[in-house]
Amino acid sequence: MPGNLTLDALRELVDAGTVDTVLVAAVDMQGRLMGKRFHAAFFLDGGYKETHCCNYLLAVDMEMTTVPGYKSAGWEQGYGDYMMKPDLDTMRVLPWLPGTALVLADLMDHSGTHDITVSPRAILKRQVARARTMGYEPMMATELEFYIFENAYDDLRDGGLSRLKPISGYNEDYHIFQTTKEEGMMRDVRNGLYAAGIPVENTKGEADAGQHEVNYRYSDALDTADNHIVVKQAVKDIAHAKGKSVTFMAKYDHRKAGSSSHVHQSLWTKDGKPVFYDHDDANGMSETMKQFVAGQLAHAQEITAFLAPYVNSYKRFTIGMFAPTKAVWSADNRTAGFRVCGAHTKAVRVECRIPGSDVNPYLACAALLAAGLAGIEGKMELEPEMKGDMYTTKGLREIPHNLREAADLLEDSAMLRAAFGDDVVDHYTHAARWEIAETDRVVTDFELQRLLERA
Repeated sequence: MPGNLTLDALRELVDAGTVDTVLVAAVDMQGRLMGKRFHAAFFLDGGYKETHCCNYLLAVDMEMTTVPGYKSAGWEQGYGDYMMKPDLDTMRVLPWLPGTALVLADLMDHSGTHDITVSPRAILKRQVARARTMGYEPMMATELEFYIFENAYDDLRDGGLSRLKPISGYNEDYHIFQTTKEEGMMRDVRNGLYAAGIPVENTKGEADAGQHEVNYRYSDALDTADNHIVVKQAVKDIAHAKGKSVTFMAKYDHRKAGSSSHVHQSLWTKDGKPVFYDHDDANGMSETMKQFVAGQLAHAQEITAFLAPYVNSYKRFTIGMFAPTKAVWSADNRTAGFRVCGAHTKAVRVECRIPGSDVNPYLACAALLAAGLAGIEGKMELEPEMKGDMYTTKGLREIPHNLREAADLLEDSAMLRAAFGDDVVDHYTHAARWEIAETDRVVTDFELQRLLERA
């Protein structure tokens, strides 16, 4: 569901002294909330119409370095402004931040007449609009995994990363006693998100010590991406308030299981009927669903840079740790990159298991949707289902082995250039290549330990 707070309801909360601050935030390339804290009175007096931000927010890296070479913003253009246009349908109270409400904003040109094309939210909105012109409502859900540590963020600075201590001592997948130890934090996460209008279903232990997952209700694609961002912010905020820390890195330790963000997808008609379901098919898959999955398989390698955006992301694709290595499909088989779930039911859907929890959900959902719609438009034929252990099966389509390979495939993708536009593909190819260059130049602890004495 969208946000649960109207302007009139906000006025009542402000008058009652319950809310005094409104966060106006847009989503950057890395999937972070960037924006301003408004005094609620000013927001209600007109701030809800628009505010502005530096356009470098879509041209920086994770360290907020002003990256050269972007066409959309740079020193050559003087780093001007974008309009931040609050989407009032996303407004909600954030119970975990005292007296605070949040509204997500779209990044627009100065006149407010069009979205900035390289903005992640705008990229997804365009693919949703494309699906709707074809008569479909794209529905999605993301499962968000992360690790919880006993250490506070502040304690991890200045060399403290070597002292990371997971909140629990052993694998806690579905483990009730283990997750009892985390209830001081996770109960606040569930209740806080529910009160903020995020339809939380459950939380659970995941496949390693200190690893957790939060699940929230299947919704339309844009709402799912919005919810994903708010959930991630809530988990970080609440962990910080509890003196703990979390990480959404895809792979924080090579000895540990990676953290994923599987994306479940289906198409529905505008009047609420499941397009993917066919009672007479062996797996309950309609011809449209088969074409959709065929499109995702055909273009899986070229969209991977949007599903795994960092050099670190590719370290998660490890045999035997429930992260896929092959971009093939199978029914209810967790070794495949694309798993058909809910076979023989109206809830039949495809789960893409490639994204990690470091993903920007707008970009991932947009890329998956673009590939699936291309499959429908091209009436692509679905390849045979793969069965058994995809990790050990030879000759299958592989997920790109690293970001360098994925960036090349992204740059050369005719499908994505047609769906997103050249400016978007060039922008995010540049982001990937910058990430590669930054990683390549850094000497790591591993290199020091391996080579300092022995080389």
